Amino acid sequence: MVLFSLVATHADIDLETVAQLSNGSSGIAASVLSGSPAVSGAVVLATCNRYEIYGEAPNTDDVEAARAALVAQISEQSGLAEPLVSRSFSTRTGPEVTRHLFAVSAGLDSAVVGEREIAGQVRRALITAQHEGTASAGLVRLFQAASKTAKDVGAQTALGSRGLSIVSVALDLATDLSENPDWSTKKVVVFGTGAYAGATMALLRERGCTDISVFSSSGRAEGFVATRGGTALDAESLRPAVAAADVMIGCSGSDTRVEADELAQVRAGSTQPLIAIDLALTHDFDPAVGELEGVELLTLESVRLAAPQEQAESLAQASGIVQGAAKAFEQEREARSVDSAIVALRRHTMNVLDAEMEKVRARHGCTAAAEEVEFALRRMVKQLLHVPTVRARELAANGQQDDYVAALEALYGITVEQPGTSAPAAAQAECPVDHQGLESA
Repeated sequence: MVLFSLVATHADIDLETVAQLSNGSSGIAASVLSGSPAVSGAVVLATCNRYEIYGEAPNTDDVEAARAALVAQISEQSGLAEPLVSRSFSTRTGPEVTRHLFAVSAGLDSAVVGEREIAGQVRRALITAQHEGTASAGLVRLFQAASKTAKDVGAQTALGSRGLSIVSVALDLATDLSENPDWSTKKVVVFGTGAYAGATMALLRERGCTDISVFSSSGRAEGFVATRGGTALDAESLRPAVAAADVMIGCSGSDTRVEADELAQVRAGSTQPLIAIDLALTHDFDPAVGELEGVELLTLESVRLAAPQEQAESLAQASGIVQGAAKAFEQEREARSVDSAIVALRRHTMNVLDAEMEKVRARHGCTAAAEEVEFALRRMVKQLLHVPTVRARELAANGQQDDYVAALEALYGITVEQPGTSAPAAAQAECPVDHQGLESA
């Protein structure tokens, strides 16, 4: 099996394109798995500044076909032309996939370096894929290892110790722009009830803000404020709330957005400045809102440009942890890749042993002498298999597992069936590998 990923992030393309690409992202994994044999597993990671698809293909030769299938599906769902979709994604394979996801999960690849939200988004991406049945075993191991690495970075370094996040940086910007920096005096309207809205509510509370109203176009505001506090708004009460607001924050990314002319009508006659913070990837607020008099518009791009850099020492520590974890994961993965070869050698050797024992029993019957011969032969086979098994692990750790497979074919005529090829599942399950050595032989 081969890991690969398609990556579109704030570092390579504009956020508007990222938003367009991610339209319909929730159904991409299931669609491509049902439509392409080149994809055996898929997990989608879609956040406010990245859209990434992690996949597993049966063989290296299948990666291009898998990429083409994903590009076609994304094009169909987003309405963007296939050439544009293809250009927007960079493709990673093998160890590059591991290093990138581990860095992403640890917050090293974020617009706000060290942000704490991305680790949770990585966990939720895996949970969603498992719920939908699109996460292969290899992808589950990859994402679980990425989450563990993020925890290690958080526990062992000062990276992110200030609790920086996209929301916190946005609120810092809003504070700098306000005539009165005291959040306890501000009236805030929050659009949305998702994870970002929850994080926004918590940070507003931390800053002393108590007058918070929440609107959801899907009607979830009542349930949201029931556990978090605040006032639920409906379509009727939204207009007066926005008219009196000091700050409005978009976190929903729904199809309904606040248009500039509509906001101008609602705010007509108001002398109170308004700060609009649009944290939604697909824009909760019309970009022209920023051109209205008395309105300051902050976007994800504003946050990216304003995000402070973490200390070089913390970054170096975190990068070292990520690199070490990625290397260890790849070594374990390579070791797993020789399992089929070890099983094939064991099966071949045991078949020879069984054939010889049939001859012994045919001559001597089930006598003590026959049992003594079988015991001696099995002990000898165990000793003979020990060194090839150890060497298989060593070669795999150095990325030379193909040499081992080639040697088995050249010396013994053994054809090694890799997982995911035409070998029947039942046959692969016949002879499980003892990872502590073939001591049971």
